[in-house]
Amino acid sequence: MTRDEEILDSIRRDSGLAELLWHVCEFDLSRDDHGEPVRLSSGLALQGVAGDFTGGTFFLCGEGSEGRPVLYASSEGQAGLIGQSLTEALEIIVGLPSWWDCLKFSGSGDLTTMQTTADHLCHDELRDQPEFGADRVRLAAALGLELESVPSLLTRLHTAVSGTTPDFILTVETGEEYESLFGPWLPSRNPSWQ
Repeated sequence: MTRDEEILDSIRRDSGLAELLWHVCEFDLSRDDHGEPVRLSSGLALQGVAGDFTGGTFFLCGEGSEGRPVLYASSEGQAGLIGQSLTEALEIIVGLPSWWDCLKFSGSGDLTTMQTTADHLCHDELRDQPEFGADRVRLAAALGLELESVPSLLTRLHTAVSGTTPDFILTVETGEEYESLFGPWLPSRNPSWQ
């Protein structure tokens, strides 16, 4: 059994762990159907493994048991890699507060802008959900994940999303491509971050 399979198995066997994972980063193994047929530009296989509350889906890409990249597809038409394995993807989404917003407010993929966004999100989390820090530590320990610094996690996320092209572009049956996970917005678009 690979490391990624061990993680999935431990989540499936422990409802408390699954609930904590949902609470911290909205990763739900019971929601693995994306709702529309999709495929990768390279033709590699896709396996939905989890979903989030917005209707997004986490996919394992390719076949086999070693190091299958993880692609996230939103319900609003954005998709891209978020890790070179499930372990890496979970380290990013468990350790990085509101990882999705770090991408949405990235100024089309600018790492410095992502850091500014992350600073706002960390501040918001400390104010609104101070227990999340301890929950992240508990979750990482239970899954055997490494919690790195926010700048390190942002760099890893940026590198993963940047590696989406050309082989991991998600398309629908008509051939229309999903947009990049790097959103065009700047943190200044959010009035609460002024």
